Amino acid sequence: MRTKYQIIFDELKSNILSGTYSVGEQIPTESALQEMYGVSRQTVRKAILELSNEGFLRSEKGSGTYVSHQFRSKSGNGAGKRTIGVITTYLSDYIFPSIIRGIEGRLNEDNYSLLLASTNNDVAQEKKALEMMLSFGVDGLIIEPTKSNLYNPNIAYYLSFKEQDVPFIMINAYYEELEVPFFCLDDVQSSYLATRELISKGHTQIGIIAKMDDLQGKYRMKGYIKALGEAKLRFHPEQVLSFDTESKQALSANLEQFLTDNREVLTAIVCYNDEVGLEVVKVCRELGISIPGELSIIGQDNSYIAKNAGIKLTTLTHPQERMGRDAAEWVIKKLQGKKDLKNSTYYLPELVEGETVRVLEPAPAE
Repeated sequence: MRTKYQIIFDELKSNILSGTYSVGEQIPTESALQEMYGVSRQTVRKAILELSNEGFLRSEKGSGTYVSHQFRSKSGNGAGKRTIGVITTYLSDYIFPSIIRGIEGRLNEDNYSLLLASTNNDVAQEKKALEMMLSFGVDGLIIEPTKSNLYNPNIAYYLSFKEQDVPFIMINAYYEELEVPFFCLDDVQSSYLATRELISKGHTQIGIIAKMDDLQGKYRMKGYIKALGEAKLRFHPEQVLSFDTESKQALSANLEQFLTDNREVLTAIVCYNDEVGLEVVKVCRELGISIPGELSIIGQDNSYIAKNAGIKLTTLTHPQERMGRDAAEWVIKKLQGKKDLKNSTYYLPELVEGETVRVLEPAPAE
């Protein structure tokens, strides 16, 4: 549990980093802070003193306490070597190591340091990561947004980077409420190609499993609906299983119910990604549903887990390492003063054939 002093320290620091209190602005008086937090003057002074020692505040005798810019020069990158911050939702699994490898490889070529943080797709952890990057004084930033399909309460931090002319670019998704450059897979096209592949194999009852708190899930749902519409196939809400970051823990149980309810109808499923695709494979084995005999499955992202699983998953490509390298290249060029850099890049996915899709024989005529 945080002490009262720590609460004051953290909140004042957050307000400075997010731009709520701008450089040169006077913060509330000691008396006002005492009243706001219900603490002693000694507790307020302790928080102010530590923030002053770290370069966030400066006191003027007889005048008050003001926001200082000194914390930027006190940061860890003052030795001359430039540092690029990287914030991803996850670090150690799925496609993220490949993306980070691409970023790191390109930064090393120009002798840039890398400062890494992850959010676990949690906005509170994203806030901490952004505050760390601002406190450190990174020269540029590469971000994978957190819960990109939902309103983000940390927008003020991104605006602070803009105000300080710190270039940043987003990967895999972006916040639609911000004008921000990005590198993304064409997620609409990915699910569209997956659904169209199943339709071409004779499937007409096709479900989808989509993660809906991320922009990728929204666009992958859009691609699925687009392909159904082109083929004049009806969209069935009951053939959609949606989940989010929090309900992912219960995905296995929800999948069991979904597959049981739709067993007599569904012949194929478009999965949000390979991780979900292999979870479907696992649950199908538990339920005695054969793949692809009874159910065809397509994943997305062509991840290492799809390549190394006991079954070769049919999937769609994702640029992974190339995306990381391209994002690092963009930031380096921006710092070098290059003009006319592209603000949006979409990578086109390609189908990777596996063994989880079969041709559905037409039903015999009556």
